[in-house]
Amino acid sequence: MVNGTIIDTLNINARDLAATWKIFIRKSPQLKHYAALDDGDVIDEAARIYPLIARTLDRGLDRALLGDFFVRLGKDKMEAGFPISEVIYGINLAEQVVIEYIMTDFVLDSPVRMYQAMGLVNKVAEFFLLGCFYLTKGFLEATYTTMKGKDAVSEELLKKYFKDDFFFKKD
Repeated sequence: MVNGTIIDTLNINARDLAATWKIFIRKSPQLKHYAALDDGDVIDEAARIYPLIARTLDRGLDRALLGDFFVRLGKDKMEAGFPISEVIYGINLAEQVVIEYIMTDFVLDSPVRMYQAMGLVNKVAEFFLLGCFYLTKGFLEATYTTMKGKDAVSEELLKKYFKDDFFFKKD
């Protein structure tokens, strides 16, 4: 079964997939903040994502679990001084690792497996797209909180530039 094999790989080989992500990160000149991290930290970061994808593929999309993970990631990256564009690009590369793995290891031997792989790629894309939504939410919440607290920016000015109404809300 394609799903079971991929789910097992995402769980068991999460660090190997993360090592591939590290290679993608190191080849991307746009990712200066990630480049400043040592290899172990880069691998550790991505290794947390792949089991979450496996769980999503196995049990279905759990918005609460996905949201909590990516909101926290967004807040952590904002507090660490990463630009949001770099974090989203890093997430896109993590998605690329999974899609390339699916397409290279499972597609070629039969039309049925190709069809299954295409379905999995769609689920992986949905996972990462929703993940980027929550990541951005967390990043902007942390930015808003910092600006309101440490930087003493007025509520009026914050509302002028932060037009989203989803801050600090669970959906």
